[in-house]
Amino acid sequence: MYPFGCRSIPPSGLPLSLLSGIALFFPLKALGAEQTVPATPQTIPVTQQADSFEAMDSSRNYLSGKITSFASYIDRFFGGDRHYQESNQSVVQMDLTRTTGYGGDDKFNLSTRLNLRLPITEGQLRLLLETDPEQNLTTEPAKGQAGINKKIITPSSNVATPKSVAAALRYEKKDESRWYGSTDVGIQFHGITTDPNPFARARGSYSLPLGQWRLKAAETLFLFHTIGAGETTQLDLERLLSEPLLFRSTSSATWLFDTENYYLRQDLSVYHTLSDRTALLYQVSAIGVTNPHYQVTDYVALLHYRYRLHREWLFFELSPQLHFPVQKNYHFSPALSMRLEVLFDDSR
Repeated sequence: MYPFGCRSIPPSGLPLSLLSGIALFFPLKALGAEQTVPATPQTIPVTQQADSFEAMDSSRNYLSGKITSFASYIDRFFGGDRHYQESNQSVVQMDLTRTTGYGGDDKFNLSTRLNLRLPITEGQLRLLLETDPEQNLTTEPAKGQAGINKKIITPSSNVATPKSVAAALRYEKKDESRWYGSTDVGIQFHGITTDPNPFARARGSYSLPLGQWRLKAAETLFLFHTIGAGETTQLDLERLLSEPLLFRSTSSATWLFDTENYYLRQDLSVYHTLSDRTALLYQVSAIGVTNPHYQVTDYVALLHYRYRLHREWLFFELSPQLHFPVQKNYHFSPALSMRLEVLFDDSR
């Protein structure tokens, strides 16, 4: 029973209090409740009552814009998955990573992915190239090294070269401030001697300002030859603590059809910008599964240091981590990750 498990709930099963809260929160205009009311000494026109809240629009829009712009900057600086997935720019990421301690294999592991905006398509059609694309899911469903945007080390037997290479076409539509949607169809190559396998992936997200917070919900459906069909649900809750500090709570759950299992993860993160070249990430996480029973498989505390070596495209990362895995009866297990990343996009 985890706070980070995400399942869809049929409307009929929603509590009455929750339905009432939704009805009060949802704009009355969308429900057709705005009507002309005759003005009397005892009655204030509805239009005047609505106008009394317009003074709050500028502060709300300013705060929402600050959270959105700073979160986008953080995701871009850290080479975050949202920058790769939803950026309007063309993005190329190349990583050379070495891990030691728990989960480490003392090998340098190479990973690459490219999101290229095709010309004459108004940004709606893109070309994707990825190594091991199933490992770039929000929650890692298979044993192996975590994807290139995951800061947590997991037990790995990967060799230095990727296990597969994939190419895909992506069609996407977006509203920069609120929603995003994309559909990928591609081919995955596992080696020269094996036949290529098709894969498909669809992603949608929507962000909503909530006072001093921003809520972002994302849903991903996928079908891979290696892990089968599944879906990932992610909820991000963000708040700008101060100009250099951003708090983010990320709850994610990945469902695999073949194993009938949810792979769960809860991250509590604080991003700290020290300068235009240096940033820190403080994060605590809980990772779990639901099958054969609910169980936390690992608790993790980490410090992630990222330094911009050159201009906007060469970065070095150092991440000491403390793991408490179930395989070791939740005993202390240290680990260290080092990464050199080349990030190409439209920034200079």
